Amino acid sequence: MNKPLKLLTRAVFGMFLLLFFAVTMIQFVNADELRANELNGRTIKNGYKVERGSILIDGDPIAYSAPTGDEYRYVRQYTNGPLYAPVTGYYSHTQGMTGLESAMNQDLSGSGNAQFFTRIMNTLNGVSPQGSSIETTIDPAAQEAAVAALSEAGLSGAVVAIEPKTGRILALTSTPSFDPNVLSSNNDADIIANYRQLEEDPTAPLDNRAIGGDLYHPGSVYKIVVAAAAVESGTAGPDTKFANPAELALPQSSAVMHNSTRAACGDGGAETTLQQALVFSCNIPIAEVAMQMDRDAVPDMARAFGFGQELEIPTEVTPSSAPLPADQAQAALSSIGQLDVRATPLQMAMVSSGIANGGTVMKPYLVDQVITPDLRVEKEYSPEEFSKPVSKKTADTVASMMEHGVSDPGAYAQMAAIPGVRVAGKTGTAENGTDADGNDLPYTLWFTGFAPVDDPKVAVAVVIENGGGEANNYVGGSFDLPTGVGKRVMEAVLSE
Repeated sequence: MNKPLKLLTRAVFGMFLLLFFAVTMIQFVNADELRANELNGRTIKNGYKVERGSILIDGDPIAYSAPTGDEYRYVRQYTNGPLYAPVTGYYSHTQGMTGLESAMNQDLSGSGNAQFFTRIMNTLNGVSPQGSSIETTIDPAAQEAAVAALSEAGLSGAVVAIEPKTGRILALTSTPSFDPNVLSSNNDADIIANYRQLEEDPTAPLDNRAIGGDLYHPGSVYKIVVAAAAVESGTAGPDTKFANPAELALPQSSAVMHNSTRAACGDGGAETTLQQALVFSCNIPIAEVAMQMDRDAVPDMARAFGFGQELEIPTEVTPSSAPLPADQAQAALSSIGQLDVRATPLQMAMVSSGIANGGTVMKPYLVDQVITPDLRVEKEYSPEEFSKPVSKKTADTVASMMEHGVSDPGAYAQMAAIPGVRVAGKTGTAENGTDADGNDLPYTLWFTGFAPVDDPKVAVAVVIENGGGEANNYVGGSFDLPTGVGKRVMEAVLSE
C-alpha cells in the first residue's frame, strides 16, 4: 500500500515541478517575446487600452494615439502616413504591427522591463497607463525630398540617406507607399478589406524596398566594393592599366562580357585604368581585376561592409547577398553586381558611408531617444562602429575615384554635381534576365554617393525599378533618374 502511495506522491510532485517550470518560462523567461509576437491578438487589443507613446521627428508626432470613447479607448493615427510609413510601419487590430511600431513596441506600449516600476507606481496612484515616445533620427527635409523626387516622376523604388560619421538614418523611403491609417481604425472589417486591397496591389506598397522585399541586383554600384578590395589588397590602384577590349570571353565558359556601350572603355585606347572603369562604369576592366584576386576577395570585402550579416536598425533588415563565386567566370559576372549578388538600398548606403567615413562603417540606426510620459530621457542611442572594411588610405583612394565619377567630363554620375560642393558618386544599371518570351526585363537603376567629399554630411543610395516605369518606356537611364533623386536628397541635407 505504501509503495503505490509513494509512486503517486512522486508523480504529483513531478507534475507540480513541470507546471512550475512551464509557468516560470511563460511568465518570466518568454514573456517579452510572447508579448512582442505580432500574432498575439490579445497583446494588440490590450495595447489599444493604453495611451501608446508617439513616434517623433524633430519633436513632432508622426504616429500617436487618439482617444475614441469606445471600448478600445484609443486609435492609432499617422501624420503624413504615406510619407513616413516605411519608418513607422503600422499598428493594427487584425494585421499585427510592422516597422518601428513593432521593433519598439515594448517602449511604445509601456510594457518593457525598464518601465516595470513606473507601471507599479501608476497602478498604485491610479494613473492611466502610458507608453514612452521615441524620437527618430529622420531628417524631414531629406525624407520629403526623397519622396517628392520619386513620386513626382511616378517612380517605384527607394532611397536611404545616412550620416556617415554617426550612422544616423536621415531618410528611409519606399514608393509606392501606403497610408497606415487605413489599417489602424477600430473597425476590423474595414481593416481586413483595406489590407487585402494593399496586399493584392501589383505595385506591392506594403514592401519596404529600402530594407527588404525582393532584393535587387546592385549592378555597377557594386564596383565600389570591387575597387575597395583591389586597392586594399594592393592588386590595383587608380592608375593601374588593364587591356581594353570591346568584349571579353569568360574563362571556362561560353559567355562573353561587354561594356554597356558595346565598345572599349573610355576613349577606346588599347589600355584603360581602374579609375576610368569606375568613371565610365566599364564592366571588362572590373572583371579583369576581380579575376586577378582570390575568388573570395570580393565576397569577403562585401561581407565586411555588411553583406550577409544580420542587422536591426532596430527594424529588421533583410541581409544582402554576395556568395562565393564557383569559378572565374562567376567571379567576373558577380564583380559587376550580377549573378547571385543582391542588395538593399540600405546596404549600398552603408558602402558609400564607409568610404566617406575613412573606411569605418557606422552601424545605421533609426532611433535617437526613448522619452517617458513625464518627458525624461529613458534611453539614448549613441553611434556605434559596425565594421572597418578598409584602411583610411584605401577609403580616400576610392572616394577620389568616385569624385572623378561626378566631376570628370562625360562621367556617368555627373548629374549628381552640386555647385560649390565636392560630390562623390557611382551609377549602376542591373540586368534582370528575360521574360517567358525571351524579351529583356527592364533594368534596375541605381545611384550611390556622398557629399561633401572633404567633410561628408550625407551618404545616399537610390534604387529605381523597371527602368523608370511606363513614363520612361521602361528604359530610363541610371545617369539621370536615380542620380537626380540622390542629388535632391543630398542638397536637402546640405542646405540645412
